[in-house]
Amino acid sequence: MKGVRSVPVSQLAQTSLTIATRGRGFTELTADAGEFVSASGLSTGMFTAFVRHTSCSLLITENADADVRRDLEAWMARQVKDGDPIFRHRAEGPDDMSAHIRSVLTATSVSIPVVNGRLAVGTWQGLYLWEHRRNAHQREVLFTVTGS
Repeated sequence: MKGVRSVPVSQLAQTSLTIATRGRGFTELTADAGEFVSASGLSTGMFTAFVRHTSCSLLITENADADVRRDLEAWMARQVKDGDPIFRHRAEGPDDMSAHIRSVLTATSVSIPVVNGRLAVGTWQGLYLWEHRRNAHQREVLFTVTGS
């Protein structure tokens, strides 16, 4: 295939971040991820972020206009209502099961190519942790980069 370049994976770097959320909403992780990739010394490869929780998620979305994130939250609130009477799981309050559903509908991991030692995100893309619980939480996010 024309233009395909095979690069052997020879190195791996990994770290864990603790993210303090302020409750339901978005926390941008793009700069943290970029610094980690840069510090790894790898120039070509794959970066992965994985959140170790079931009531928040990770996503890549618009990072220039905060209205995009507000609209995502508004849309999700309409689709998955806190305290919906069909939910049986309410161990931690009315936002418990809705937070789990939101997490399942989105993603708990994201992969981004690494090119020339940098995340290959688009101009308006940012990596975000999306907290689905109403109260503040401590979230653990695992960053891994493999490459050469």
